[in-house]
Amino acid sequence: MISSNIGKEVINKELPLIPKLPGVYKMLNSKNEILYVGKAKNLTNRLKSYVSEKNHIIRTERMLSQTKKLEITTTSNESEALLLEANLIKKHKPKYNILLRDDKSFPFIFMGNKDKWPQIKKHRGKKNKEGFFFGPFVSAGSANWTIKMIQKNFHLRVCDNTVFKNRERPCILYQIKRCSGPCVGYINETEYKQTVKDAIEFVSGKSRKIQKNLSNQMEKASEELDFEKASILRDRIKSLNIIQSSQKINEANLVEADVIAGYKESGKTCIQVFFYRSKQNWGNQAFFPKHDPDESLKEILNSFITQFYENKNVPNSIILSEEIKERTLIEKTLSKKENKEINISVAKKGSKLKVIKQAIKNAKDSLNRKIYESQNNKDLFEKVAKKFDLETNINLIEVYDNSHIQGTNSVGAMIAYDDGGFVKKRYRKFNIKIQKNKQDDYGMIKEVLNRRFKRAVQEKDNYLSFPDLVLIDGGKGQYSVARETMNELGLHDIPIVAIAKGKFRSSSNETFFHNRKEFKFLKNDPTLFFLQRLRDESHRFAISAHRAKRKKSISSSLLDQIEGIGSIRKRALLNHFGSARAVESASPDEIKSVEGIEEKVAKKIYNFFHE
Repeated sequence: MISSNIGKEVINKELPLIPKLPGVYKMLNSKNEILYVGKAKNLTNRLKSYVSEKNHIIRTERMLSQTKKLEITTTSNESEALLLEANLIKKHKPKYNILLRDDKSFPFIFMGNKDKWPQIKKHRGKKNKEGFFFGPFVSAGSANWTIKMIQKNFHLRVCDNTVFKNRERPCILYQIKRCSGPCVGYINETEYKQTVKDAIEFVSGKSRKIQKNLSNQMEKASEELDFEKASILRDRIKSLNIIQSSQKINEANLVEADVIAGYKESGKTCIQVFFYRSKQNWGNQAFFPKHDPDESLKEILNSFITQFYENKNVPNSIILSEEIKERTLIEKTLSKKENKEINISVAKKGSKLKVIKQAIKNAKDSLNRKIYESQNNKDLFEKVAKKFDLETNINLIEVYDNSHIQGTNSVGAMIAYDDGGFVKKRYRKFNIKIQKNKQDDYGMIKEVLNRRFKRAVQEKDNYLSFPDLVLIDGGKGQYSVARETMNELGLHDIPIVAIAKGKFRSSSNETFFHNRKEFKFLKNDPTLFFLQRLRDESHRFAISAHRAKRKKSISSSLLDQIEGIGSIRKRALLNHFGSARAVESASPDEIKSVEGIEEKVAKKIYNFFHE
C-alpha cells in the first residue's frame, strides 16, 4: 500500500525553515534523484498544502511516498520562479512532472547586415549576431528549401567567409545561376545590397512589391537594350510568381503567431504547434509530452507552454485551443523575457477558431498514428520475447554495432528503441580508447558494454536506465563476449541476442544467437523485419559516427601540434604551401613571407620540423 506520510514528514520538518517567498521546490528520493519540480508564489503555503490536503491524486500520493528530501530556491518574483521551474524540468526530467519530450531548437534563416557582401545561411541557437533572422522553420528541410529559392531568385552567396575571401574564380553555383559571383567582383556592392534587400522583403512576405520593382527594372533594361539583364529579370519574376502561387496565405491573417492545440485520448496527448510568420503558414510540429494519464489537457498545455518557450523566441501572439490556469502569469513572464508585449488568447470564433480546429484535427490524427505505432511496437516486443523465450517484458531495446577501417577511427555505437519508436536522445557513440581493441571486434564490444553499463551500475551522473534487451550485431563469438562482459558487471538478468547475416552477408538469412541456442525466422516474418530494422539503424549510426571521426582526423594537421598556431595562421600556411609537408620543406624566410607569420613564429615552425 502506498503511504504519503513519508513525504509529509519530510515537508513538516522543513516547513519552519522555509520563507514565505516565491521560488522553486524540488522533491528528491533516497538516491538524490529529483522526483518533482514545482514553483510557488508563496513557498510555505504551497508546501503546506501537501501536508494539509487528505485526498491527493494517486500520482501525488506515489510521489510523496518516495520523497526523502526537500530542496528550495527562492526567487525575487513569481515570473522568475516560472522560468526557473521550466529550466529545471527540462534539465532534470523529473519522474512526476509533465515533460516536453523531443524538444529541439528550430532552424532559422540568417542574413547579416554588417558584412560588405552578406551571406545567407541556416542558423540554430542564440541570436547573438547582428542581422536579420527569419523563422522558425519546422525542419532543416524547409529552411534549406527557402534558402534554395532565395539563391535561385536573388543569387546571394552561401559560402563562408574563408571560402569567399580565397576564391580566384567563381564556383559552380555561379555557373548554374545560383550566385552572382561577388567573390570575384562580377556584381558591384550597390547591386548586391539591393538583391539582399529584395530577398529580405521576399522572406517577409512582400513579394508583390519586389515583383513590381523587378518589372520596372526589366523595362528599364529593355529600353537601354540590355536584353541579357532583362531576360534574367524576366526569369526572376516568373519564378517569384510560381513560388507565390504555392505559398499559403492564411485566412486568419496572422502576421506573427504560434497556434497551439492539444488533443488527449487514452491517457496520451499530442500538442500541435503551427508557426505563422509574415502572414504565411511556415509549417507545424507535433509533440507528445510525457504525463500522468489522469492529468487534464489544461494542465498539460499550461506546463507545455512554459517549457516550450524556455529556450525559444516568442511571437507577438500565442493562440490556444484551451484556456490555461496561469495564462496571465505566463503572458507577463514571456513579455518580460522578450522585452515586448506578448498576447496569449483562446480562439473562440471566426477565422482564428477555424485555424484552431484544423490544428486540433492535426493533433488528433497524429495521436491516433502514435497510439497505433505504439501498440504495433508492443505487439512486436511480445513476439520477440516469445521467440527467444525471454522471461521479462520488453519495453526498451538497446542495439550495439562497431565501425572502423583496418583498426583506424574505431567507433562503437548504441541506439535505443521503445514503444514510441527510436529514442534519439539515448543514442551514444564510443570512441575506442584502448589501443589493442581498435582492431579487435570482440575487444571493442567488451569496451563499449563496460563503459555503457559500468556508469549505470555505479549510478554515476547522467547514467542511462537499463534496457530490457540488448541486441548485438554479430555472431556466436560476439554474443559470448557480450554475455561474459554483462555477467562480470552483475547484469545476468539482462538478456542478449546477437544477429548475424547469413552466407554472402545475405540480409534475408540472419541467424540469431541467444542462451547457447540458434534461432531462425521465416523470410516474411514481420518480427524478422523489425529486428533487421533495428540492426540497420545501429549500423547507419555507427557508420555516420565513424565517418565524422575520419573526416575530423583527415582535416587535422601536423600544424595543430605547434603551440601558438591557431586556425587563422594554419589556414594561411596551408593556402600558401598547399600541405603541412610542404611547410616542413620550406625555409624560415619562405615561411616568414606568409601573411600573418612573424619572424619569431616562422622560426618556431621551422624548429618544430627540424629539431
